[in-house]
Amino acid sequence: MTLARVVAMTGWLSLGLTGFALAAADPHSYARPEEAVVRHADLDLAVDFDRRLIVGTTTLRVERPVPSAPLILDTRGLAIRSVSASRDGKAFVPAPFELGPSDAILGSRLTIRPEPGAVLVRVAHASGPQATALQWLTPEQTAGGKFPFLLTQSQSIHARSWIPLQDSPGVRITFSARVAVPWPLGAVMSADGNLGRSIERPAGGAASPGRTRVFDFRLDKPIPPYLLALAVGDLSFRELGPRTGVYAEPAVVERAARELSDVEAFLAAAERLYGEYRWGRYDVLILPPSFGYGGMENPLLTFASPTILAGDKSLVGVLAHELAHSWSGNLVTNATARDFWLNEGFTTYVEGRLIEAVFGAERREMDEVLGRQEFDREAAELPEGDRVLHLELAGRHPDEAVTSVPYVKGALFLRHLEAAFGRERFDRFLRGYLDAHAFRSITTGDFRAYLERELLAQDPQAAKAVPVAEWLTAANIPDGAPVSAAAAFARVEGAVSAWLGAAGSDEELRAASRRWSYHERHHLLRSLPKDLSAERMARLDGVFAFTDSGNAELASEWLQLAVRCGYAPALPRVERFLTSVGREKLIKPIYKELARTPEGAARARAIFERSRPIYLSSVVASIEKVFGLAAQP
Repeated sequence: MTLARVVAMTGWLSLGLTGFALAAADPHSYARPEEAVVRHADLDLAVDFDRRLIVGTTTLRVERPVPSAPLILDTRGLAIRSVSASRDGKAFVPAPFELGPSDAILGSRLTIRPEPGAVLVRVAHASGPQATALQWLTPEQTAGGKFPFLLTQSQSIHARSWIPLQDSPGVRITFSARVAVPWPLGAVMSADGNLGRSIERPAGGAASPGRTRVFDFRLDKPIPPYLLALAVGDLSFRELGPRTGVYAEPAVVERAARELSDVEAFLAAAERLYGEYRWGRYDVLILPPSFGYGGMENPLLTFASPTILAGDKSLVGVLAHELAHSWSGNLVTNATARDFWLNEGFTTYVEGRLIEAVFGAERREMDEVLGRQEFDREAAELPEGDRVLHLELAGRHPDEAVTSVPYVKGALFLRHLEAAFGRERFDRFLRGYLDAHAFRSITTGDFRAYLERELLAQDPQAAKAVPVAEWLTAANIPDGAPVSAAAAFARVEGAVSAWLGAAGSDEELRAASRRWSYHERHHLLRSLPKDLSAERMARLDGVFAFTDSGNAELASEWLQLAVRCGYAPALPRVERFLTSVGREKLIKPIYKELARTPEGAARARAIFERSRPIYLSSVVASIEKVFGLAAQP
């Protein structure tokens, strides 16, 4: 029986040389890891802001279960300058290679044919100016206004646009990197070395026309390629605790340190629940506001949007979520995009447990209610097939899996298991699951087998309460799923109802809301009718000052309502918000509200065209769909 046949039948192959696991076939990668698999990448890169390029070499350490088979890598828009291979790391000889045609989703296949016995392959390459992983910001788009900024976003399959590799979450690698950046900028990566010293090189010569700083990094724990991350800019650092700290531009770093002071407490709570933190440090990088997500769980260094800095710690749940990924996602990873819920469902569940441990059960309950509201609102617009946890994505871009379904529905599934088996027993199961699959990429089938053996079979009576197959393959939430309720929200609904009544007064609403948290104000906005008069909107704005709110989540919710109700005083803020914030969750719903009318759609298109340069490529593609545009390759 051939090796490929064994892989096809078993779903994965464990190679004795390293103990890592190879995932089942990934439809979003050209790679054939059962024949030749990358284990380590050594990056030597230079960041060129003038040309908006990353140029350099990537040297790959390869295991070749089929010695005669080619090494197949994923690329997108990369210029491949040369390829060489070596048996011993000393002498490199040219290796034949072929760069295939470009596919709109997968990019181009890079086929390399090293000589027999070669275990190192070196590729000289340069990113394209439209690299989907790279976001280049001008000084004017940063907080300081003096220096440019570069950030990467490799998830889901965008790493291939700046590094040639096997860009599948099922192929885990270690890596080292040497990165040259223009002086006086700093570089940080999802690796060890962010607190290390740099080497400064003087200007001179064609190879180094300007003064540069060179930084060295290393990560000896295997990660999927989507967790490779680099940021370059004017950065400062503040310590938060013995193992935690925050990087940000100098104008932001003090505010960020105050807001994120509970990160060390989150880390301690996670270790009590789920075992040792295995990554060494946990730092946070606060990015410019154009970053497309609330946070990205790059190991050792979460990338985060400044929209989480509300001033009252109300939005730091994003950090609890990204830290939770250090166990569910970074440690135990989905093998393919179809298994994405294994990352986000588990992480959303763990996030809730951390919020409860640090801030109490009421805060967790309010988060869960708001999350379910978001899910219900989005699910109503999704086709039935996209409401399934184990989502079919062949022929589609894996970015399409990023809805609230894997997050909220996945966490509800785990909460159902917790309710059926009891928290103590479920905690033991979950900790055992994380330990058993540490530093592995697994499929939904692997999870189901472990769940059946280690939990369901232990108590068949309790197992009857949880329809596992229905949770994974049906579009709807199964009957008996947990339903969250928050007593504080019931009081909010009462106050809203009274205010909407004929005798309701602004002073009574102001008095009732004096001690309301962000969560209660958010629920207020979601509880309001969508056809409020301009007079009512003005009165609300007078009580809460929503139009000028510094809380990005509240501002987004209010601006959606303002567009729907035609509240003119808020429309200038709509434009300022959309042209300065790049976080998809916050801006896409506003674009959708604008697009409901021909006049609004025209205004939205004009704003979008001005804002396109500051948005991540995946955010651009998502918003283009709002206008019915075909995504640009």
